[in-house]
Amino acid sequence: MRLRRRHAIVAALALVLLGAPKFRCAAAAEARHFSFGYDQPHTTGYGIAADIFAGKLAELSSNTLLIDQFPGASLGQEPQMLQKIRTGDIDFIISSTANSATVSPEAGVFSLHFLFRSEDHLRKALADPEVIKAVRGMFDETVKGARVLALATLGLRNLYGKKEIHGVADLKGVKVRVQATKTEDTLFPAYGAQTVHMPFGDVYTALQTGLVDMAENGINVYLSNKHYEAAPIMSLTEHEANNSVIWVSDKVWNSLTPEQQQWVQAAADEVARVQPERALALEHESLAKLQKIGVKFVKDVDKSGFARISQPIQDQIAASLGPHAVKILELVRKIQ
Repeated sequence: MRLRRRHAIVAALALVLLGAPKFRCAAAAEARHFSFGYDQPHTTGYGIAADIFAGKLAELSSNTLLIDQFPGASLGQEPQMLQKIRTGDIDFIISSTANSATVSPEAGVFSLHFLFRSEDHLRKALADPEVIKAVRGMFDETVKGARVLALATLGLRNLYGKKEIHGVADLKGVKVRVQATKTEDTLFPAYGAQTVHMPFGDVYTALQTGLVDMAENGINVYLSNKHYEAAPIMSLTEHEANNSVIWVSDKVWNSLTPEQQQWVQAAADEVARVQPERALALEHESLAKLQKIGVKFVKDVDKSGFARISQPIQDQIAASLGPHAVKILELVRKIQ
């Protein structure tokens, strides 16, 4: 009896030392953690995108690829993170397409004013396979060190400050903080405004001190960052889409097996499929919350003056940005 028991113990030890296939798989499948940075609070559409991505990646990888989120610019503002993603110092990030223009200028095409005619048009454009293919192709050809996995959105951008905007004439001489793109620096002066560049994190203080008269962004971003405290009036100009992209560093991508790469891309595809609808719903919820606390919304903005000025400039800007921008502009315009 003792001899048989001893043989059984020896056999069990040998199995452990030699490594049965299932045991080896379990041991090898240790979880990898990845940093995922974005400069907005978790309560925004960025947080929605990060949660969807993290959840789907954990599901597909059986919890072997896990995302650690760093919201609120804890890893830097978007321009800084765009540098760090290319050096491999951050694994994944979300950045606006406007800030992405600092590393791929043709991305400025997404900042064209009145390119997206409505929320419905925006939703359809971001889901269009040809648009997605063109955007990925643009970034693949123009950016080294990182790749774009998916498109997302925070909805449409609006102007806010201490004055009401009812039409283009109301912007004459107004200092507006804008994202640092050729698109913004061409269009806002065409309306008569003065453009000011600064990191997003400085906007609240700039509005408070009068360094700028107005800023522009989505409704939920305006709410989540409490910009309404310094700028209690939002005019619903809906002049531009608040689009964004999910990036992965080449350092991470190249370290993954083909199967793991498929999981990462599938998780990003889930963001592209689900996030826009949820982000747009969040915009509507945020407007209702802000109205309850007394924020004034100017809903009768006459957009015709803005559109009349911006429409001829769209082709001019796209052509100056490059062939990818021209192609994306044409694809988005065709979507009904």
